[in-house]
Amino acid sequence: MIDIKKLPRTEFASAVAQVAGQRRIDPNAVIEAVRNALVAAYKKDARERGEEMGEDEEYDVSLDSDSGEAKIFKIDGEKRNDVTPPGFGRIAAQTAKQVIVQKIREAEKESIFQEYSSKVGTLLSGTILRLDPFKAVVGIGKAEAILPREEQVRGERYEPTKKMTFLFKEIAESEDKKEMILSRRDPHIVEELFKREVPEVALGNVVIKKIARRPGSRTKIAVESVQSGIDPVGSCVGQNGVRVQAVMEDLEKEKIDIIPYSENLNQFVLSALSPAEGTKVKDVDEEENTILVTVPEDKLALAIGARGENVKLASELVGYEIKVIGEETGKKGEMEEEEKKDIEIEVKAKS
Repeated sequence: MIDIKKLPRTEFASAVAQVAGQRRIDPNAVIEAVRNALVAAYKKDARERGEEMGEDEEYDVSLDSDSGEAKIFKIDGEKRNDVTPPGFGRIAAQTAKQVIVQKIREAEKESIFQEYSSKVGTLLSGTILRLDPFKAVVGIGKAEAILPREEQVRGERYEPTKKMTFLFKEIAESEDKKEMILSRRDPHIVEELFKREVPEVALGNVVIKKIARRPGSRTKIAVESVQSGIDPVGSCVGQNGVRVQAVMEDLEKEKIDIIPYSENLNQFVLSALSPAEGTKVKDVDEEENTILVTVPEDKLALAIGARGENVKLASELVGYEIKVIGEETGKKGEMEEEEKKDIEIEVKAKS
């Protein structure tokens, strides 16, 4: 390992020290980039002179601590043969510049990943920089992140210069790159938004037990207080609805139903079907994982929701398929055929 402080104060060494200091990169990482660049410069120069070079040939670089001179050595067993060509310093400086900059950028990017790794699972504010059919590139401070198409919400408008709040979902690694992945679809973004807006949630006095979400349309959350005297629903709603409205604004007007969590399955089902009132649990079939609920005829459409959305979200929240029938007739209410098919789809709550 080279001690940057022991390098001579040549123009080149000073530049290395300055870059390392300004960009907060380990000086040894910069020196290693320089060494690699000098080897690349030598190989390029040798090929241009017509020299044949084997793929398995090894080279080393020395940086003289007295003169700052760089030399190239060919490794032959235990021998190091000086193969530095005349005028190599000029050639190396010209060729190495671009490589050094690239290596420094890579080192700087890695330091950014390390800095942001502790923020995975939290909210980040960002500005959309550019778009393509597969992703949006988002500026998050001094870094850039990716909002993949599968993490976008249908109906939301993504356009350059637009500022939005995102969930920092993960750092994805492939063989040749790392990317910071953002999300607007992940249900966890709802929980993080409530943590930001509701002190009781941030402090852990109110817990979001379950979330069922249709991104861009509607979300149901079940909340529970772990401290006596705190109303979990009221805390999340806020005075005059100010807290839940703030969350909805960030989600671009997505509707949010906040219901009290209960270990009593019957009570939890009735709450999950809100805003429909007058519902009653008639039967719970543990083997089929279904619950039969009756609803007054005039509340049937509300309990089911447009395209079956309300009952499907309620089913997901409680972990059972909820079947709703009209209370007066005992028959399913009149719905469009499409809605009937939607209701017949079994919806499992997330564990």
